Amino acid sequence: MGLQILMTRALSRIAATVVLAFLLSGQSYSIADLDSAFGKDTLVITASAHACHRFDVWLAVTSKQHARGLMHVRYLAAGAGMLFVYTAAERRSMWMKNTYIPLDMLFIRRDGTVSSLVSNTEPLSLRSISSIEPVTFVLELNAGVADRLQIGADSQLSWSQDPGD
Repeated sequence: MGLQILMTRALSRIAATVVLAFLLSGQSYSIADLDSAFGKDTLVITASAHACHRFDVWLAVTSKQHARGLMHVRYLAAGAGMLFVYTAAERRSMWMKNTYIPLDMLFIRRDGTVSSLVSNTEPLSLRSISSIEPVTFVLELNAGVADRLQIGADSQLSWSQDPGD
């Protein structure tokens, strides 16, 4: 019986070591990698009549950029995010495959108003995260930012590429 317990513990340690090594050896993108793959811009979200918040965002505008998103990114600075820009308003669905950091996802109408948001998404999940109506933009921010800054439904996105155009 003692030998069986020792073998089980040894196998558990080996399995944990293999999983940890796998996770640590995974692909990772740096800020420089994001800067070379995506354009950048600054946007402002008006959360209320008295609160505006500025974000520096990478712009995902092509289907290849949409597919890559923030996958393999292990750190996102405060005040940074990624804006997914689509040419047509449709119901959008995202996932967290290969995304190591929890995110807030804001689903935004063509006029720049926030339709809905999903807070604190689960890293590495294959669960589908969807808009509740057709949207043209999806903004990904660090988890907790929307709640902390009181950004919610009907907050307003403004940026140099006027969302209403």
